[in-house]
Amino acid sequence: MNTSNQASQNSFFERCYLVVQRIPYGKVTTYGAIARHLGAGKSARVVGWAMNNSHDRDIPAHRVVNRIGVLTGKHHFGGTHIMKQLLQSESHQFDGDQILNFKDVFWDPTDD
Repeated sequence: MNTSNQASQNSFFERCYLVVQRIPYGKVTTYGAIARHLGAGKSARVVGWAMNNSHDRDIPAHRVVNRIGVLTGKHHFGGTHIMKQLLQSESHQFDGDQILNFKDVFWDPTDD
């Protein structure tokens, strides 16, 4: 990747982190909602890459899930249950790896 592309990616990652830092305690959002909010609706996967690169920072990446509330990023948290445990500590309940009442706990960054 050339330097220009790296700077652009880093800038997008930083913008993702600013959105994720605003997710309220007890709420979750999706990769796609963040991408749409940032004007890059087809970049949900890149938001996922940003979350994977955020673990050495104070970013609540555990609050970002897939479009139906499944913990698809859980294997990036140093252990397969850490993401779920963090969300459970915020009172989320699960059926397997899917958040129950997902529509009730979903936070849309465009509404904030």
